[in-house]
Amino acid sequence: MRWDNLRLTGPGQDDPIAPLFARGAITRTFDTPEFKGMTFYEIQARSIINRVPAASRVPFEYTINPYRGCSHSCIYCFARKTHEYLDLDAGADFDSKIVVKVNAAELARKELASPRWGGHPVRGRFPVALGTNVDPYQRAEGRYRLMRGILAALRDAANPFSILTKGTLILRDLDLLIEAAEVTEVSAGVSVGFVDQEVWRAVEAGTQSAPAAGGLRQAHQFH
Repeated sequence: MRWDNLRLTGPGQDDPIAPLFARGAITRTFDTPEFKGMTFYEIQARSIINRVPAASRVPFEYTINPYRGCSHSCIYCFARKTHEYLDLDAGADFDSKIVVKVNAAELARKELASPRWGGHPVRGRFPVALGTNVDPYQRAEGRYRLMRGILAALRDAANPFSILTKGTLILRDLDLLIEAAEVTEVSAGVSVGFVDQEVWRAVEAGTQSAPAAGGLRQAHQFH
């Protein structure tokens, strides 16, 4: 299957109820208000750096997505359909049932160190895009902190990367972004869809307000 890399290795991987999750996967809910009604599926992914099909016609070849599903709840998100590959729906499940690849940082470091990786004109490495499927700085990142390990791995490998986010949580990792920018090319972009408060809440219910997100543009430049 297309998302077979999300399977856990070991017993239980043929669970008929959740075919891409093993029975041994950890399912969590939290009592805090920001996670009310949400379920997190903690899995051990088999790989984390994904090659983008050439037919996609996007300006990057590789991506890292530590999460599947997104609490930003943007009704227009193109990635919603991908939740159906997990036998979840593209509506409420996409917003509230989040797959967490808890070994994302370890995999990133391992795969970036592989002899098979490299060869791009920029510092001898392929650039990697983050935030192209779901937002890596969605609410779950505040608890799981996967991005810090991923950024550290990219920094240590001097591998160029870009981040697209609506989340102000990226400010937490400014230190790592600055350190990475000293050894490779780093780009961070902030997507602000709406400035009208009513439209924003109707269309992007889980994101930061436009004023808060817009302030990120003043925070730092990495080029």
